[in-house]
Amino acid sequence: MLGLPFSIMPSSVDEALDPALSSVTQAESIARRKVEAVMVALQDRMPPWILGADTLIVSGSGIFGKPADKDDARRMLLELSGCTHEVVTALALYNGRSKTIDCRSSVSSVDFIKLSEAELDWYLDTGEWQGVAGAYRIQGVAGCFAQEIRGSYSSIVGLPLHVFYAMLRQNGYSLSGS
Repeated sequence: MLGLPFSIMPSSVDEALDPALSSVTQAESIARRKVEAVMVALQDRMPPWILGADTLIVSGSGIFGKPADKDDARRMLLELSGCTHEVVTALALYNGRSKTIDCRSSVSSVDFIKLSEAELDWYLDTGEWQGVAGAYRIQGVAGCFAQEIRGSYSSIVGLPLHVFYAMLRQNGYSLSGS
């Protein structure tokens, strides 16, 4: 995949949310911290590119990151049930040639169906909610709950391809080789 030989995700990246910041600012800040953590981990073995990403869910009561546990996942899903929410995915791209980090975001909307208690229990039992913003993966079985999306499906999955490609192009890389 674009000549990148490996993936590193340091576990020490702080993903705590700051209610004083906008969702876009928070997502970009976390994505940047992920890139910086990889830079620290690699030090003298820096690749030409490092990509970090973070996704947040914006709902009526605020911003959702990853649920702490099954009860927190239930709380998030209950709030998303039958409602529209925003999905903010930020990318941070380190360019080894210019020694800069470029941050950009994509915002999409998702309308969820109203979930029954049985559907909610079933989904929580799948474990798919673990480790993901808003306690769901649209590319998994939770895709059944998405009645409509506006914006970028790849952004909701967690890697807005149109944003990523624009970043690569602007930073001197093209898939066409020109």
